[in-house]
Amino acid sequence: MIGPRLALTALLLTAAAQPQAQAQPAASDRATAFALQEVAPGVFVHFGQPLPLDAPGHDDIANIGFIVGRKCVAVIDTGGSTRIGRALRMAIKARTAQPICYVVNTHVHVDHVLGNFAFRSDHPTFVGHAALPHALSQSRAYFMTQYASDLDQPAAAEQIIGPDQLVRDTLELDLGGRQLSLRAWPVAHTDCDLTVIDTKSSTLWAGDLLFRERLPALDGDAGGWLAVIEDLKRIRVARVIPGHGPLSTELAASLLPESRYLRALLDGVHAAIDAGESIQDAIEHVAASERPQWLLWDSTHPRNVVRLYQQLEWQ
Repeated sequence: MIGPRLALTALLLTAAAQPQAQAQPAASDRATAFALQEVAPGVFVHFGQPLPLDAPGHDDIANIGFIVGRKCVAVIDTGGSTRIGRALRMAIKARTAQPICYVVNTHVHVDHVLGNFAFRSDHPTFVGHAALPHALSQSRAYFMTQYASDLDQPAAAEQIIGPDQLVRDTLELDLGGRQLSLRAWPVAHTDCDLTVIDTKSSTLWAGDLLFRERLPALDGDAGGWLAVIEDLKRIRVARVIPGHGPLSTELAASLLPESRYLRALLDGVHAAIDAGESIQDAIEHVAASERPQWLLWDSTHPRNVVRLYQQLEWQ
């Protein structure tokens, strides 16, 4: 969920080091088994843990999973390490003999793509937003510096696998009696956000265009994200799997807290810049009323303020 464009300055590191608003679960309290839920017939989800990216278990924070058709299987995101990717692959093999024909990445962030390498031997088609190859090329060195231990050793840049089928607008994938509808979005959470709808079960995989409980992380454009949310609200599905947090059966309602936070962030940073406030002052008070509603505020909100402040201050 975090990319290299969210690297912190010394100022931001100081702010992020403050105590968390919510206590995080100890490593010993986290489930060690690779748990799966079949949320609809043939639709399996592994729900990630609400952990920061510098905590043990940080490679297992995203919601990932797979969809089984009569002909083959599509994987939706692969986790933040080859370890998690292999656990997902083993879970698939334990549940179906169908081959894995597609691996779909919803965006560039490390917790969604580093498990791709675990599926290389299946020779699937890797699918992503048309902007994902460039985003990965910009991120690859950062991933190798910060997350090399999450790759097979010795770590190599070739393990960070990008798409070989690109989605510029929409794309339909056939799993055999099961159609997936993929859509590429304008700049929002990132510049390469992709969603997947399994039409058979009416299930939307929203990627990180939807955060629930965990504070949204901004690596794209806040105004663009708010516009995308308005489009997402009009989609009619039976359930939505967010990039982080629990499943929802009410898509429009589940988007409201995220929309409220992004609006408070955008309006607050604009006001801080107009008032001549420093970034540090803005971190302290922008969208402060939202703090009790979200997990991981202190490790995410300062980054969001800094990124948005730097985007807006010269406009």
